[in-house]
Amino acid sequence: MRKAVLCLGMAVATSLGTAQAQRRDVVPASSVERPEDIGLRMHTHYFLSSPTAAVSPDTLPDAFTTETPGSIACIYGLVTHTAGCPVATATKVPTGGSETIVIVDAYDNPNAGADLKQFDAQFGLPNPTFVKLFASGTKPANGCALGWEGEESLDVEWAHAMAPKAKIVLMEAASNSNTDLFDAVVKAENYISAHGGKGEISLSWGSSEFSTESSFNSIFQLTPDIVYFASSGDSAGPSYPSASPWVVSVGGTQINRNTAGNYLKQVGTKSCNPNSTGCGSGKSVFEGRPSYQDVVSASVGNARGTPDIASDSSSGSPVAVYNSHCYGGWVSVYGTSVAAPTVAGIVNHAGGFKNLSSAELSEIYSNFTNTADYTDITSGACGAGHVGVSGYDKCTGVGVAKGYGKK
Repeated sequence: MRKAVLCLGMAVATSLGTAQAQRRDVVPASSVERPEDIGLRMHTHYFLSSPTAAVSPDTLPDAFTTETPGSIACIYGLVTHTAGCPVATATKVPTGGSETIVIVDAYDNPNAGADLKQFDAQFGLPNPTFVKLFASGTKPANGCALGWEGEESLDVEWAHAMAPKAKIVLMEAASNSNTDLFDAVVKAENYISAHGGKGEISLSWGSSEFSTESSFNSIFQLTPDIVYFASSGDSAGPSYPSASPWVVSVGGTQINRNTAGNYLKQVGTKSCNPNSTGCGSGKSVFEGRPSYQDVVSASVGNARGTPDIASDSSSGSPVAVYNSHCYGGWVSVYGTSVAAPTVAGIVNHAGGFKNLSSAELSEIYSNFTNTADYTDITSGACGAGHVGVSGYDKCTGVGVAKGYGKK
């Protein structure tokens, strides 16, 4: 991927239709899964919407279709509602959060902290306590050419946007191999245990399922008071670690707006990957149904069903991300990589801090019919024949969180 392509900004469009027409997709190298890597290496789940003409890299993406912390917080009921939740004027952002959110990604983003400050300044967010650590003890190779640097900016900025008072830790793995990434997960657990003992770990990467995946499940059960969130994927089928019964699988929705830019509704979406027709949904091939999904056994059968919950991830409603080193400034980003850190931040702000992901998941499935806590997504499609229906579905799970009511 050429840096010249990635450094594009986006001028303010004059209408929703104009904004959408200006877009074209950019696929980072890290979001391309090679068949020979399955079971050995992980890939990211993010993509970029770029305009057809370059503007200043300091110019925000267009004010119609690129979501901001304020517009997302408005839509999900995290702040006082602004009529229509338009991107341009829904500027109130969340103010809570506590303890620690650890972002686990591969390779190094040298400007992660500085870019987070720029992101905060733009959207009126407070600068958090931010820590960057090398899981191996040695600084990894730079992640720009490999595509991972953009993932790190996305994850750090959007977890922080939903829980501004939480400590944000970026744990950088030496590479995207399973060995290095899961070692970084263990290091993330150790960090939380040594610094307050409660928090969330966000994993915006994965692989198509593989026969030995369950051998990694024990990693997600090692440390109490930590809940894991994994992107459900970017293809028409489940991925790992999203399919682990010990991880909250976060799928994708699309935010639909009218021609004036006002919010209408959310739908299930296949537009999480320009080269595929799915957003990581369906029944696991290798993981059995966990007890918390007994209530939806009619849908999942004897298999672990994904996703559990969903959040904005579509090319039709990308989010703003700032990355100065690799992308040259502001970019519009989409994919289920957006969903995992966003929901990790929402749950952090809720403050429940369950002792294991399975406890969080038991809460989700025992309470998902409560319309005060969740918005059911009843339309749209997510690939592999999965569609949004009333109640649980293998497209958006139980739906999207509504406000901070879910503890």
